[in-house]
Amino acid sequence: MFKDLFHKKKYATIPSGQPRTKPDIPEGLMSKCPKCGNIQFSKEVEKNLKVCPSCGHHFRLNAWERIAITLDEGKLTELDAELESVDPLGFPGYASKLEAQKKSSGLKDAVVTGTGTIGGLPVVAAFMSFDFFAGSMGSVVGEKITRAIEHAHANKLPMIIFSTSSGARMQESILSLMQMAKTSAALAKFQGDGGLYISVMTDPTTGGVSASFAMLGDFNLSEPGALIGFAGRIVIEQTIRQKLPDNFQTAEFNLQHGQLDKVVHRKEMKATLTKLLDMHSVKGEIINGG
Repeated sequence: MFKDLFHKKKYATIPSGQPRTKPDIPEGLMSKCPKCGNIQFSKEVEKNLKVCPSCGHHFRLNAWERIAITLDEGKLTELDAELESVDPLGFPGYASKLEAQKKSSGLKDAVVTGTGTIGGLPVVAAFMSFDFFAGSMGSVVGEKITRAIEHAHANKLPMIIFSTSSGARMQESILSLMQMAKTSAALAKFQGDGGLYISVMTDPTTGGVSASFAMLGDFNLSEPGALIGFAGRIVIEQTIRQKLPDNFQTAEFNLQHGQLDKVVHRKEMKATLTKLLDMHSVKGEIINGG
């Protein structure tokens, strides 16, 4: 009896054979949501305008993706397409980094500007792209946005800017910081003469961009969950020696505290812009933005 009780059982073993290999999944086939962690087919996410079907997280769009879903038929007549960044200060390694950014993003700099229509109404628009140097604002970004504003001013067209940026481009130093004043001055003249300016902030909009043209709209809009602020959370907490709310610097927090006029879902953005443009138009001509 005791012999049977303490008898060591025998287990069958399965030969290992060939070493296991990971399944060959093509790169880019699946997308993992950084917010909820769900894994989706990338094509399904793209069909949903790059919004997570599970939690509604808005993935970042590059400039041409934004153009495709915003302008009628995705058509943009580009302005100043030939402008591209150089290395004005001889900053170490900057020239080679610029070339690498151009190749990886397919852009000449972090913004694309041009004319088109939204809901049949003509506009001048600028679309920033985070995939070029984290959307940082250097001389070319500031110059292209300023020229776009001046084009809108001269032709009495509304101006729309989709912002996404890490701030000023440190490799261009003071030349980068000067773009804050230049773009703001151009907007002041444009709006002073009754021009309509709509600012749309996307994730993230920070630093010198948030401290200049991004916050100067007659209407300030944002996508849900977008990070909007100037300095980073850690820097602010260390400066004021206080713990900040968990939702600090989100679009919803900024809306609650009066920094935004509306948080708009990506699927509703074009319709919202059309309504705002239509409200300020008479027979297709945009009137005073104030």
